[in-house]
Amino acid sequence: MSTTLTYRDLVSRLSDLERLAVPPLAGERCGSQTSYDRRSVYNAETGLYENWNANRDGDGYIRMEDGHQVVFEAEGPGCIWRIWSAWPGMGHVKIFLDDNPEPVMDLPFLHLFGGVGLLDYNLPCLSMKLSRGHNRYIPIPYNRSCRILMEPDWGRFYHITYSTFPEGTVLPAFEGEREDDNRIALAEKDRELAFRGRCLPTSDDTETTDVRVTVPAGGSLELATLPGNRAITGLHCLPDLGVRAEAETALRELALSIRWDGETEPSVWSPLGDFFGATPGIQPYRALPAGMTDEFLYSHWFMPFARGAELRLQNDGEVERSLAFRIASRPLAQDADELLRFHAKWHRDAFVEKSMGNGRDIDWPILNVEGRGRFCGVGLHVWNRWELPTEQPSSWWYGRGGDKTIDWWWGEGDEKFFVDGEKFPSTFGTGSEDYIGYAWAAEPPFPIFDSPFACQPFTPIDGNGHTSVNRFHIADDIPFQRSFEGCIEKYKGNHWGDRGENHCLYDTIAYFYLVPGQVDPYGPVPLADRVGYCREPGG
Repeated sequence: MSTTLTYRDLVSRLSDLERLAVPPLAGERCGSQTSYDRRSVYNAETGLYENWNANRDGDGYIRMEDGHQVVFEAEGPGCIWRIWSAWPGMGHVKIFLDDNPEPVMDLPFLHLFGGVGLLDYNLPCLSMKLSRGHNRYIPIPYNRSCRILMEPDWGRFYHITYSTFPEGTVLPAFEGEREDDNRIALAEKDRELAFRGRCLPTSDDTETTDVRVTVPAGGSLELATLPGNRAITGLHCLPDLGVRAEAETALRELALSIRWDGETEPSVWSPLGDFFGATPGIQPYRALPAGMTDEFLYSHWFMPFARGAELRLQNDGEVERSLAFRIASRPLAQDADELLRFHAKWHRDAFVEKSMGNGRDIDWPILNVEGRGRFCGVGLHVWNRWELPTEQPSSWWYGRGGDKTIDWWWGEGDEKFFVDGEKFPSTFGTGSEDYIGYAWAAEPPFPIFDSPFACQPFTPIDGNGHTSVNRFHIADDIPFQRSFEGCIEKYKGNHWGDRGENHCLYDTIAYFYLVPGQVDPYGPVPLADRVGYCREPGG
């Protein structure tokens, strides 16, 4: 059975959180073609990964053709969702669709991101610059094929993230986003996203449940039990003044768990603050599915359940904590057993041994899960702390290139997503900061920023201490039929350098969906491993 999608349908996917709970169809895929270092390869004869930490990530491309670099090739039906670059230049990008010999777009790569006089997109929620990283979330559909060529002097570093739809899907003929109806659809979506997170998502049949609890030290309380067949559409948390004053400690000591349909193990388990996408403490930011404001912490993920939902709050600290919650839910017209279940799991260094021994020691696991579902995003917290060097640098801050008094930077690690047992990942990035959407982060001052899909809620101005980043996959979620393994390279050890007080610890919360009844392998994490920033996990 064929499905026909309009351009407005594609634009609507940019913010459609309900679609994420729909089971992926056969033939539905998502990947990213990037400028990663092509020296990184999988050797099928030896079963080893070679040059897996190669880091010359700005120069990769598929091949040369008529003096151009071919940077993207895909068969349709498909759609490009995101284009990113750290350094777009004035060399032209040429986008060819559906075997047409003439490009549908032929313009300086820099201009693809807008901001050029009268050609400015003026869509700040869809085409944004995040700390020197250029991002464009404007759909480019194709039915048979898409090929993208770059002229010399186009710049350095690119990501092109795309979906392939099931065979038989019919997509609109694309002649440029400046067609009148396309422009209006994009402008309306940009305006909608500008108001993200400001209130609970509600409809005529939405019911709200208000709960105020004081959780004793070492105790656990039920927040709510909701009957099915329903979906939670919003969860707001209002910490009291005591929690706010001690937020860094309190929001790690408190843990939220949610069970769907009588599960014995929760599908959602996370320290409370991390569940809302930032740490340490309360770090205001506004993304589409989650955020923190001066008034409340919010989660707007769509969470269906068939027979019931149980929400609990555990206090593993030594002080009682008081909080208020508002839960929005609504009945479903369809059977929730036909939909996926929302999962959110926090961990530190879980399954690090899975990638060791075959050349992949650098891959730090974000999520390893079996079953059928969708990967929808990640919040990453980095505790990167170092002693100041005694040497005087030759230039600003700690020096440049190989002439540095200390090589402190935690980033550069490429994201790698292996779907359904792939030997080589269908997503292979160019750096941790690039995956989030910013760029060139190895020199202060470092800003905080937010957007609908990518944020840096907190980092010190000099980078020395806590850094909190997140990236949400909404239109560009990663569907999988059998398994998903998501990693990000970690160049520094938990203890690094010659100084005893240099640390680089990662912890993360992964957001994903699985079919009903499918369990994930992540359990609750002891308090000592949640709050021990300055030592080895579990130590």
